[in-house]
This record gives sequence, C-alpha cells and structure tokens, in this order.
Amino acid sequence: MKVRRRVAALLAGTALLAGCTTAGGEPPAPQGGTTPPSAAASGPASGSPSESPVEATSLRQYYDQKLSWSGCGQGFECARLAVPLDYDKPGGEQIKISVIRLPATGDRIGSILVNPGGPGASGIDYARSADAILSANVRARFDVVGFDPRGVGQSSAVRCLTGPQLDTFVGLDATPDDAGEVRELEEGARTFAEGCEERSAKLLPHVGTADAARDMDILREALGDKGLTYLGKSYGTHLGAMYADLFPDKVRALVLDGAVDPSLSPVRSNEAQARGFEVALKSFLEDCFQDASCPFDSRDIDGALREFSDLMSRIDARPLRNSLGDGRQVDEAWALLGVATPLYDRQSWPVLRQALADAFRGDGTTLIRVADLLVGRRPDGTYSNQTEANTAINCVDRTYPTTVNAFEQAATKATAEAPRFGSFIMWGSLPCAFWPAKSPDANRRLTAEGAPPIVVIGTLRDPATPYEWAEALSTQLKPARLITYDGDGHTAYLTGSTCVDRLVDRYLISQTPPADGTRCPKTD
Repeated sequence: MKVRRRVAALLAGTALLAGCTTAGGEPPAPQGGTTPPSAAASGPASGSPSESPVEATSLRQYYDQKLSWSGCGQGFECARLAVPLDYDKPGGEQIKISVIRLPATGDRIGSILVNPGGPGASGIDYARSADAILSANVRARFDVVGFDPRGVGQSSAVRCLTGPQLDTFVGLDATPDDAGEVRELEEGARTFAEGCEERSAKLLPHVGTADAARDMDILREALGDKGLTYLGKSYGTHLGAMYADLFPDKVRALVLDGAVDPSLSPVRSNEAQARGFEVALKSFLEDCFQDASCPFDSRDIDGALREFSDLMSRIDARPLRNSLGDGRQVDEAWALLGVATPLYDRQSWPVLRQALADAFRGDGTTLIRVADLLVGRRPDGTYSNQTEANTAINCVDRTYPTTVNAFEQAATKATAEAPRFGSFIMWGSLPCAFWPAKSPDANRRLTAEGAPPIVVIGTLRDPATPYEWAEALSTQLKPARLITYDGDGHTAYLTGSTCVDRLVDRYLISQTPPADGTRCPKTD
C-alpha cells in the first residue's frame, strides 16, 4: 500500500499547526494528439478457465463489451465494466468494476493499468495521483487507467462492520498480556468474520486475486490493448504476477515494485513483514539521531529501542490523550499503527519524530491521525472499506491457521524475532481463522511461464514488503528481471532513485528490460 501522498499532506499540516498548539496512505496511496488504440484481440485470452460452448458464449459477452466513458473531473474519464460474479458460472450474476482513465498527453502507445496494493486500496484514487506515480514521459505515451478491484471501494464492495465497530476492532490489544486479552481478540475476530458473512456472503468467495486478474483481462480488451502494460506496487505485484500466470501471452510489460512472495504461508509472511518493520524502525532511529528534534534521550539504537518499547508499555497500561474529540483513546494498537504508517516512506519520518515527541509528553493525537490513514478512517468516524477488503482478499487467497492456539504460538515466535511488531502483525490475521469463504485459487503457484520479460523491484530496507520477497518472486516468475534498490521505504519507482526511474521508463515505453540483477545505489 502507498501512504506517501497523504502523510506528506499531514506533514504540511504539522508545519502549520506547530505555531499554534500541538502538531498533529493509507498505505501505502502516494505515492499532443493520440493514435487509435491497438485492435482488440479476437477472443478471451489464453489462460482463461476452460469453458463449455455455452459458458464460452456467456464469457464472450464480457470480452465484447464497450466502455461508456464520461468526464469525472480534472481531465479524467470514468466508466463501469461488467464482469461475472463467478467465473465458473459466467452466465450468472454480474458485478460492476469502476474504472478511471487519464488520456495520454503525447504519441499514444496504449493504456497502462496501475494498482497501489493493499489489498483493498483504491486504484481509482491512485490513478487520480497520476502525476506522482508515473513520470511525464510515461504519461505522454499511455492512458493512465486505474480500477477498484472487485470487493474494493467503488466497485462491488465488501462490507462487514459499522464505523464504531471498526473503531473497537482496530483498537483491540494485539500484544495480549493474559488469557482475557486473548479472548477479546478471538471475540473481535469472530465478530468481524460474522459481520462480513452477514453483509457480504455472496461476494466473499469471489474477491480473490485470481478473479481480480481475470477482470483485468476483460478490462484490457475493453481498452483495446493487445497486451497488458501494468504498474503494480506492494500487493499489486501479486495481482500482476497472477495475471502473468493466467494470461502469459497477453503481457506487454509488467513492473512489480515492492514485491510480495505469494509462495509464503501467511504465518511466514507475517514473520517476515514484522522483521521488515523492525529494520525500518532502526533506520528511522539512525536518521532521527541526526536531528535536534529527535525525542529519544539515547543516541544509540539499542538504547532508543528500549525507550520505544518502554513507551509502548506505558501506553498499553495507560492510553494517551486524543484531542480530536472523537472519544477514542490512543491505546497501544492505535499507537503502533501510527508508528507503522510513516515507516512506509522516508519522506514521512519527520511526522513520526513529531508524533513520538508528542507521545512522550502524553499526547497521542498525531499518532492516531496518522493511524487513521492506514485503516481508511475518515474524520466523521466512517471508514472506506479498505480494512474490510484487505481482510476478505487475504483470507481467500491463502490458507491460514484455524485455531487461536496456533495463532498464539505463531505470535510468540514472531515476537522473539521482532519484539516490537511481531505479535501485533501476527494477531492481525486472526479473522481468517474463522473466515466463512474459500477460493479454489488459494495458494496457487505462480510461474508466468511463456510471458515476455517482467520487471521485479525490491528495496533493501522496505518495511512492508521485505527485500527477500522480491528475490523470491523474481525466482518464481520465469521471465523476471530483478532490480535491487539500496534504499529505505516502501517501493522504489519515483521515490528518489533516478536509476530505478530510468530503467522502468525505458522498459514501459520501449519494452527494453534491464539486465537481471541490476542494482541501483542509495544516492545517484
């Protein structure tokens, strides 16, 4: 997920507020004439599920549809794409996918689809930040196209809980100290899963990544592109890899930035992500020591980590005050979310310095304001559905432990490896133990055999998608070319590396991939 743009806005707000009283990407959201589009392919792409003649005819109606575009502000056009709820029954119920595009400004090649990750983040919102997520050279040659995947945002969306219920769920103590707090986690997870079943039962089995990738192929043809050009970040790399595996002969150029490792079990994935946030926290502290406003008394990593852990323990015992006036206390769960969010992006570290300085003084307002970005909470107490969609998609994509005891053991192990984030991240997956839906595509092995070169990018100190995941995905995808960026923060393209930007732009425009194993320095 991308947090950059929203936390940067918060940082600007902090500068304005600093002269008053106290200071206060969703992750990760940020971060001439045209030629006619390519002729549409003659039929459903290879890799589509096998169909009977009747089913093939039913699916053909989706591939034959024409999008009806209408203006939706600031030069963007919007449309709705019809797709089957269940690809095994294409003649059955339909759902709608919301799509947005920004026409190319120069000599048009085709369209580039973009996805910010999550899962659950809005591709519509992401595309509206086109000038921040794609270079001017790429925007000149491609229509920028975003879409909310099934289950997300403006498309047919998963809904589970009310705003107040989500406040309670997000605030559950995911670093339980006793059996009572474990029971509260279990009750909260069951309530979440039951709420999703009550409000979204029909949709839940069909929101997985494989179905979203099939939607992308229908969208590709509706856009008139023979092959897919795509930029996916974070979870968006899983979506892109799935597309390449299902439709290898329909790939033009895919950039998978901040790669995930779809072969990992959920427990191993959580462990790796927790370690990644520990690395990012240490990098933040090293940077913090160079600034006079750094709130830690210690000027060494071990000492500052002890201060940080002590602060979280104090918050666990006595929540911080919150001046937003919304009735929430800033307990340890909200505080850890407020720390994790700015770790996604080095440019947001000044916000984290301010938030921690406030927290040491007993004020959690900045932390909870930043945490709200991560979970999609609005100032009026309502939520986008990104938290619900994130859980729904993850739970059907992979196979999770099914007992609280298994999660408790996994959290203990994760805490030993990542003392500040291990338990917090592991318990966050507990609703999947009680999930009411399954997908036949869960745990699908991805190889993209037969696709043209695919670019995978890994950042060495990425907190959310550890570098080892990029290495793993580049090994699993047969046509992958790995770019390694010696940097901090979540994802690499257009975050400060001219080396990465140059390689990605050349590949997207001319289909010239970098050499596998290319490394981009920390500063260039």
